Amino acid sequence: MGSNQNTTTAFPVASWAVAGKNACVTLSGRISADTLGLLWQDIRQAQSQWLAQSAGPKTLQIDGSKIDYLDGAGIAFMIDLQHAQQIAGGMTELNGFSVAHESQLKRFAPVEKLFPQEEKSPQESLFVKTGKAASVFLNDIKGIIFFTGQVASELAWAVRNPLKVRWQDFASVAVQAGLAALPIVGLVAFLIGVILSFQSAIGMEKFGAITFVGPLVSLGIFRELGPLITSILLAGRSSAAFAAEIGTMTVNSEVDALVTGGLSPVRFLVLPRVLAGIAVAPILTIYADLVSVFSSSLTMLIYGIPLVNFYEGVLNTVQLEDIFSGLTKATLFGVVIATVGCLRGMQTGTGAAAVGISTTRAVVSSIVLITIVDGIFAYVSYRTGF
Repeated sequence: MGSNQNTTTAFPVASWAVAGKNACVTLSGRISADTLGLLWQDIRQAQSQWLAQSAGPKTLQIDGSKIDYLDGAGIAFMIDLQHAQQIAGGMTELNGFSVAHESQLKRFAPVEKLFPQEEKSPQESLFVKTGKAASVFLNDIKGIIFFTGQVASELAWAVRNPLKVRWQDFASVAVQAGLAALPIVGLVAFLIGVILSFQSAIGMEKFGAITFVGPLVSLGIFRELGPLITSILLAGRSSAAFAAEIGTMTVNSEVDALVTGGLSPVRFLVLPRVLAGIAVAPILTIYADLVSVFSSSLTMLIYGIPLVNFYEGVLNTVQLEDIFSGLTKATLFGVVIATVGCLRGMQTGTGAAAVGISTTRAVVSSIVLITIVDGIFAYVSYRTGF
C-alpha cells in the first residue's frame, strides 16, 4: 500500500480510510466494549502499518458525528489511537463529536498525562558517589563497633552468670559448626599440606635443602595457614548459616517479638553462637594442623625423607609458643566469624532477597575482617616475638 494511495476499510461500527499522509477513522452507532471486540486490534494494526509506510508527520482524523452511544471502552480506544500517533510524531484531530461526548473526552486531555514518562535520575558525579560510599562504610564500621561492644558486655555477663547461659543452644550450634565441618576442613587441610610440600620442595631442592621442607611447612601451618584456612571455611559455613538463620527470624519479626517479651536478642541469640565460635575454631584448627602436617609427611616420602626424620625436624623447629600463637589467632577468628554473622542477620531488611544479601555480606565481611585481624596479629607478633 503506497503512501499516495487512497484506501478505505469498513468495519462493523467504524471505517478506516487513508488519503496520503492523512487517515480517518469514522465511528458510527454504539461504540462500546461489546461492539468493538476485535475491531480495536484491526484498526490499530492498520494504523501501525500506515504510520510505518513513510517518514514525516501524519494526521489522524477521528470522526464522531455518527456516534449514538459511547462508553469507557470507546474512550480508551480513541486514547490508544492518539497515543500511537503521539509516539510516531503525528497529530490527531477529533471532529463531529457531540457536546456530551466532547465533555467525556476532555476529562482525559491531554493524552500525554495518561502515559507519564519515567523521570531519569540525575547523573551523580564521581565525588558524590565516593562520598556516599564513604558514608555507608563509616556507618557500617560504627555498627560493627557498637555491636562488638554489646557482644563483649554479654560475654562478661556469661562469665559472671555461667548457669544462666543457654548451653543447650551452645551445644547445638557447636555440633553444627564443628562436627559437621570436620570432613571439609580435613579435605582442604590435607590438600594444603600436599600442595605446600610440593611447591616448597621444588625450590628447596635446587639448594640441596630438601630436608628443611617439613619443618618450614609445619611452622607455616601451625602459625598461619592452619588458623587462616579453617577460619575462611568457617566463614563460608557458619557465618553464612548464622546470618541466614537470624536474618529469617528478623524478616519474620521473631527478633522484635523477643524485644517485646523483654528478652535481649544479643543474649538470647548471639551469645550462644559466639561462645560456640570461640570453642569450635581452636579445635578445628588443631585438627587442620595435624591433618596438614600428616599429608606433608606423606608427600615428603616421595623425595626420600623418612617419616622419622620428618617428624624429628618438625619437633625441633615448632615450639609450643608457635602452636599457642595459632590457637590464639583461631580464637579471635572464631569471635569475628560468629559476631559478624549474627550482626548481618540482625541487619537483614525486608523483601525476598534480604536474607540472601545478608548471607553474602556476612561471608564477605568475615573474610575481610579475618584478614585485617591477621595483619594486626602479624605486626604484634613481629613486635613481641610471640
